[in-house]
Amino acid sequence: MSHFPGAPRLLKGTIAILDAVTFLPKGIILLQYNPETLRRTLQVRGAGSEGSDRLEALRLVAPPLETIQLDAEIDATDQLEFPTKNPDTVLFGIYPQLAALETLIYPKSSQIQTNNQLARTGVLEILPNEADLSVFIWSLNRVMPVRLSEFSITEEAFDSKLNPIRAKVSLGMQVLSTNDLRFDHKGSSLFRVYHKQKELLAKVNTAAIVIKTVASFL
Repeated sequence: MSHFPGAPRLLKGTIAILDAVTFLPKGIILLQYNPETLRRTLQVRGAGSEGSDRLEALRLVAPPLETIQLDAEIDATDQLEFPTKNPDTVLFGIYPQLAALETLIYPKSSQIQTNNQLARTGVLEILPNEADLSVFIWSLNRVMPVRLSEFSITEEAFDSKLNPIRAKVSLGMQVLSTNDLRFDHKGSSLFRVYHKQKELLAKVNTAAIVIKTVASFL
């Protein structure tokens, strides 16, 4: 597809997979088409509850619980028009993209095998390994550590081998804040940057309002 000279480069929504300990990248999932809508919900985490001490009404104990919901489309039509350039799509359709998303909510199969072997040797409690860290990237100002909380797939078309070639995916994600991760966790550091960016943008908005207010009196 040709691009107009000087046209801005379109950023795509991305889920990056990072090693939770080293923070090294282990994979990346690009949304084929940016969703038309993105729904965010922020639930206040306050010290007081209804009917509690009035002195607690304005105390915030932690960042809000933020959740994100979006619907994404995955379609192999363009790739199948050029089969020699896209042999994986010919063989598997869009299943590799779906599998990449699905494995975000699966423990490693090797870890399940290891846990079973440990259980057989008499180990009473097996702590699950820390999963990789998922980072949702939606513009340069929104880079958030997240955990998939909801996931549904509607497969709408298939090839002759019954591989899916078109699907709609609904994703629900919880932003992981310093209230969810250890303070020294690298994901917690990433959230603090995200938090500070909100504060900086809020100051930009406040400054703009002050300027407009002053100008109205001149």
